[in-house]
Amino acid sequence: FPQSWSPPERTPGWASQAGAVRGARGSEDVCGVPETQDVQAAGPAQPEEVWGGRQELRGSAAEGVPPLTDVSDISHFLSVFQKPHAGVIQAARQLLSDERAPLRQKLLADLLGTVSENIAAETRAEDPPWFEGLEARFRSKSAYLRYSCESRIRSYLREVTSCASLVSVAAREEYLQVVGAMCQELQAARYNGSYFDRGAKAGRRLCTPEGWFSCQGPFDTDDCASRHSINPYGNRESRILFSTWNLDHIIEKKRTVVPTLAAAVGDAEGRVVDWKYFYSLLFTLDNLKLVHVACHKKTTHRLRCDPSRIYRAQAVPRRKRPICRRR
Repeated sequence: FPQSWSPPERTPGWASQAGAVRGARGSEDVCGVPETQDVQAAGPAQPEEVWGGRQELRGSAAEGVPPLTDVSDISHFLSVFQKPHAGVIQAARQLLSDERAPLRQKLLADLLGTVSENIAAETRAEDPPWFEGLEARFRSKSAYLRYSCESRIRSYLREVTSCASLVSVAAREEYLQVVGAMCQELQAARYNGSYFDRGAKAGRRLCTPEGWFSCQGPFDTDDCASRHSINPYGNRESRILFSTWNLDHIIEKKRTVVPTLAAAVGDAEGRVVDWKYFYSLLFTLDNLKLVHVACHKKTTHRLRCDPSRIYRAQAVPRRKRPICRRR
């Protein structure tokens, strides 16, 4: 919970709103807590009871965040996120319409956005709002997310192709042959669209089977300190927001990889450029990280390609064994 969080005050009509929700869920209130475990307001300088029951979340005002005494308290709160529930959504919308405090508006809006997600739905018929603004040819969420990833990879390929001008005229044909080999490899891999497809095999996707993506952190760290995550399969807003996440090249594509490839072709002098190495840097997870926009550093990465992998290792000719002649 944020440090400034406090339970909502009981305003006129609160009891009737809670009663409506209890009616929708039998003997449970909006947070999934049995009616016998009531939610009580806390004074500004008193220990807090958050979604309380017999085991309460208590803490001093000076500490800011109340310590947990029983994980079941948080479990009750988190239970509302497991699947959409009409009672919770109705109560959250009602509270949001009457709320004026900016922080509580934010918390309620986030809660409403979360419980309104229809993550399990996959087809257009199951979740029409998710497909608003998309072409009719997209009949499933996975198909669109796969297309979205393919589009990013295709844009990288176009950029590599357009850099043929960096190579001398004499070496340009060889450069285009290298790009052509990469293109064939991408076509065989369906432009690695599986990275965004929750239906793909575990080793071929960046998300969980439910569609949750986690930020992998800036190029110079091993993970995301802010623990950014998103599920673009949940609702239309998350789908649109996911388009702002970056497939970031650890070794920079424009500043490093493509210029190194162009120089390698121009300076080959009979050596064979290892295009598969450059392919892995440009189009695969060997050099790509999925990064939240806040973790996307636009500074120079100052990383270089591995000089030992730019050209294919030349095969060492085997020495012929002398033929032993029988006397």
